[in-house]
Amino acid sequence: MDTFTKSSTVAFEALEREGGMSRRDALKVMGLTGGAAMMMGAPTPAEAGPSSEKKVKLLIVGGGAGGIMALARLKRALPNADITIITPNEIHIYQPGQVFMAAGLYTHDDVIRPNKEFISDDVNWIKDEVASFDPDNNKVVTRAGKEVGYDYMVVATGIVYHYDWIEGLTEADIGTNGISSVYLSDLEKGTTKGGEVTWKWFNELKAAAASGKKPTVIYTQPATPIKCGGAPQKILYLSADHLKKEGLGANYIFATNGGKLFGIPSIAKSLEETQKQYDTITNKFKHNLIAMDVKNKVATFEETYQIKGEYDADLDEYEMITKKRQVEMKYDFIHVVPPMSPPKAVVDSKLGWQKGSAKGWLEVDMHTLQHRRYPNVFGMGDVLGIPKGKTGGSARHHGPVVTENLVSVIEGKKPTAKFDGYTVCPLKVDYGHIIMAEFNYDGLAPTIPFLDPAKPRWFWWAFDLYMLKPMYWYLMMRGLM
Repeated sequence: MDTFTKSSTVAFEALEREGGMSRRDALKVMGLTGGAAMMMGAPTPAEAGPSSEKKVKLLIVGGGAGGIMALARLKRALPNADITIITPNEIHIYQPGQVFMAAGLYTHDDVIRPNKEFISDDVNWIKDEVASFDPDNNKVVTRAGKEVGYDYMVVATGIVYHYDWIEGLTEADIGTNGISSVYLSDLEKGTTKGGEVTWKWFNELKAAAASGKKPTVIYTQPATPIKCGGAPQKILYLSADHLKKEGLGANYIFATNGGKLFGIPSIAKSLEETQKQYDTITNKFKHNLIAMDVKNKVATFEETYQIKGEYDADLDEYEMITKKRQVEMKYDFIHVVPPMSPPKAVVDSKLGWQKGSAKGWLEVDMHTLQHRRYPNVFGMGDVLGIPKGKTGGSARHHGPVVTENLVSVIEGKKPTAKFDGYTVCPLKVDYGHIIMAEFNYDGLAPTIPFLDPAKPRWFWWAFDLYMLKPMYWYLMMRGLM
């Protein structure tokens, strides 16, 4: 270990020991340590990338994190382009903030800004949504029936929540009968109901636990890809810690379609240790929520399991046969993560993957983010049909890749910039500590290599709570990192 690494490690450990420092002091220390530079990889200023003076018609579809990041960078890289953005949402939501809202640490006003702060007057803003894509003719049609043509397009439509895919459940049920979901929001209207109802749910759960009977609480994770894969466990640990601080507990059940707590062994092991600090947590792996009896508080899961078949003497092993069965669980409280998908317009178009597990998700090369069949189309954010990358941190890394490669294509060159699969998941394991899981296509990829990424740290909690939001508004949304 070199001198810098040793001194840096000592400094961070000292910082963590001072976990009670004020917000102001935490901000000062993180500013001195270059926190903004370290989090989510090294900064990639828009000015550092290539540019083109050509006059082209550029269409950006979507006004969430991916679309706005793309707009900010491409406006600088293509000064003569005629740029149109299609997005209905006049309010921009800092979606990671919904978890802090659920924990009672942010309010609605903390996580919203008007989108006009990020969409300048020289951009043609169509406040609508794309109803259909026609990439063969380089055009889209909006819900209002308006045709919009393009030379090049960036698809950043985001992801859609499907509470209705769970039989017996509607969005109107969220916030009633012990049901919560931190994901619930309306991006078009700028509402953050998920964070609000989940904080209320935290306190209803605490009141029930204080009544003398341990409530049963279920936390679900669906069979589909989801935005921020760690969020279901964040709500589990934060709500459990909310009770623990009052000397209370519950019977916690984490029901996930996955087969483990996390895909990276060291992170999974750390989460197993985290679970030991709370009241009984039972993990129900390979359990996918398919139905709910809201009135009687019964959740029905489809469990996938294997049984032994015939013995194969040549291989000296049994054939394993996959089976499914329905399992009912009674609950007092339940936090539901809905199944998710790309928007219907993408699913129904030629832009989506046409087969396999990625069917319907935007078919782009996993490295260049260029569409595999339509070279004048690129993708950003959660809609991408690639192995990793459904986080805001991933979208931040998509931005410079899309910008550089789109400019290359405009200039008649081959796209060479590559996205490495970077994903970041700040796993909040209690009020005060985060496991900062950073990884890419190859495995763990910590941007502070001298810190064990599997260790829960107060430093990352302070960073996420105090620093990441202003970085999002003033740097990421403006294409400055």
